[in-house]
Amino acid sequence: MAETTTTAGGPAPVPEAPGAGGKRPRSVRVVLLALMIAMMLAMLDNMIIGTAMPTIVGELGGLEHLSWVVTSYTLATAASTPIWGKLGDLYGRKGTFLAAIVIFLIGSALSGMAQDMGQLIGFRAVQGLGAGGLMVGVMAIIGDLIPPRERGKYQGMMAGVMALAMIGGPLVGGTITDNWGWRWAFYINLPLGVVALALIMVVLHLPNKRRQARIDYPGAILLTVGITAIVLVTTWGGTEYAWTSARIMELTGIGVAALAGFVLWQTRAAEPILPLHIFRSRNFTLMAVIGFVTGFVMFGATLFLPLYQQSVQGASATNSGLLLLPMLGAMLVTSMVAGRVTTKTGRYKVFPLVGGVLLVAGLFLLAQMDSGTSRLTSGIYMAVLGLGMGCLMQITMLVAQNSVEMKDMGVASSSATLFRTLGSSFGVAIMGALFNQRVQDEMSARAGALGSQVTEQSAQLDAASLAKLPEAAREAYQYAVSAGTHSAFLLGAAVAVVALVAAFFVKEVPLRGAGPQEQAGDAAGPQGKGATGSAAPASVTEAV
Repeated sequence: MAETTTTAGGPAPVPEAPGAGGKRPRSVRVVLLALMIAMMLAMLDNMIIGTAMPTIVGELGGLEHLSWVVTSYTLATAASTPIWGKLGDLYGRKGTFLAAIVIFLIGSALSGMAQDMGQLIGFRAVQGLGAGGLMVGVMAIIGDLIPPRERGKYQGMMAGVMALAMIGGPLVGGTITDNWGWRWAFYINLPLGVVALALIMVVLHLPNKRRQARIDYPGAILLTVGITAIVLVTTWGGTEYAWTSARIMELTGIGVAALAGFVLWQTRAAEPILPLHIFRSRNFTLMAVIGFVTGFVMFGATLFLPLYQQSVQGASATNSGLLLLPMLGAMLVTSMVAGRVTTKTGRYKVFPLVGGVLLVAGLFLLAQMDSGTSRLTSGIYMAVLGLGMGCLMQITMLVAQNSVEMKDMGVASSSATLFRTLGSSFGVAIMGALFNQRVQDEMSARAGALGSQVTEQSAQLDAASLAKLPEAAREAYQYAVSAGTHSAFLLGAAVAVVALVAAFFVKEVPLRGAGPQEQAGDAAGPQGKGATGSAAPASVTEAV
């Protein structure tokens, strides 16, 4: 019988060594399945909803508020992410993760029952609150269950789930909307979420810790205000309002002031939401930088590549999603290979270095595309970019978690997730502003007054609008989109250089393995320490 230690929730098993052949206990694999489902829910949601938007507007109206269906979700997710991480550290990972799933499912059910656009926007915010806890909860629980040496291959699997969600999301969303109606784009979360909820409740057994500390409410408020303001700036800037408008300037000032106040307060708070001491670790800070750049590049690429493929290469909306397979497939394979190599060798510095080189090279190659570039050529360029992203996606999370003590695992996971989210917001905003300006300039230069009129409302035309243009204007627009993507990807390549430089300064701290001797050390209970001087990870009970 396994030795036990007493926790707040009664006896809890001490980590057991992997079984024969290095396999994890069956119960661990069941929990990992539940975590994959939870991550799939969080990743799929926006992908599915995007294809259902036209149908939603047709039934509920409120076209002028359409962008808020996505913005409210994004804001709630970004603002709640660091708070979920801290709650997990304070009150236990399992309870906070279950709460996040329940809130996400409640938001999904309410969104599916929405009767007008206002209700849908509000319910999407509830859903986003839960989604913030799903992402950070998955990574933190893996950090608790799996020793760092083995963690790479499991986090590589999570990156694979992310890639599959990005590939399959639009296809699933279109199929559900066409056959069952848009409300099922939300209801589909319910059965999947209930399965994940049941598996986590039954199989996952972590210590029910409750530290004697109060929640840092002033810090939480300042951070929420700061993140909300910054995300609104990146969402509205150049679209709803001009970058130099009073509204954008006000939000920028509020965001900067709130975040500065947050940093100052964290130096005084008894139990800070985001302990600043974790940034004293060089590796953790470098991973935050690399994660920000990866988010900047990845979401910018997934926004502009389909637009280029539809407008210039003549792909349909569905096919443009499938044409991203070279990038997403390469990312999926490389993530899993990188994780397994890291698990086998314990070495990881090579992946940020190689990933940084491939990231810069892939973006530079994509910047060379023009109106005559073939789908095969663009596919090869995308594969190079995907290889780079695959080297970086989960290695950044692994190194960030390996750089902190176990008591800060949730904060480390949420911070890494937050920096990637903020990077994606900035990437979409800045690359989008550059793209739109270049398209409008080229249309004015090549099609005169007609060109300016065509792109007056938006530089991004759908297939129906493009087909209505005169041939000369259509050719001008295709050239303009090529020029716009050139500028956007060139900017992305320049930003990716930052990740490459950061990778050179990463110090390869040995990852703690899971051999019998170290597992025996883990079994020492509270005295067992990891490579960072932290308590050994918890485990899952073996099914009896």
